[in-house]
Amino acid sequence: MATEVDPDGPQHDDAPVTTSKKFRSDRTLVAEAVTINRPSRELYDFWRDTANLAGFMENIASIEPIDEVRSRWTVKAPAGREVSWEAVITNEVPGEQITWQSAEGADVANSGRIEFRDAGARGTVVRAVIAYDPPAGLVGQLIAKLFQREPRIQTRRDLRRFKQLMETGEIATAARTKAQLEKDNG
Repeated sequence: MATEVDPDGPQHDDAPVTTSKKFRSDRTLVAEAVTINRPSRELYDFWRDTANLAGFMENIASIEPIDEVRSRWTVKAPAGREVSWEAVITNEVPGEQITWQSAEGADVANSGRIEFRDAGARGTVVRAVIAYDPPAGLVGQLIAKLFQREPRIQTRRDLRRFKQLMETGEIATAARTKAQLEKDNG
């Protein structure tokens, strides 16, 4: 039995939201992934403890836990500024994913999901999907990109640092620390 398709009816796209040609949003969408040679539960447990995140997320000024599902995030922005918001975990599958949404009144409205998918002998694929409203719209997004504070750039860098930390116990850097510079300059 054949099924008729209404050409004027709603169109459906089975593609993931990050690749869908029909996805329309008033938010900017970022998706990045990295494979880490560690078990998914270990990575999930480390990520779920918000105290660990500032250790590898370069632009985090602070994360203050409020309760089990809420925390206040303060992030470095272009031109020496900071933006903050309250993040609320809206869905959690232990060992697999954490989904969040910024609370009403956020400096940067955002939502997202971090996924931990088993990759067999290769470890775990960690995928971050983030939707956000850039402050000052497109102009703000371009300024953030210019100052290397754009979320797509930061997400890619943060996932790479997370991989280094979880696989080696440290984050490799070619940059000299402020303490090293002060010691060298006497």
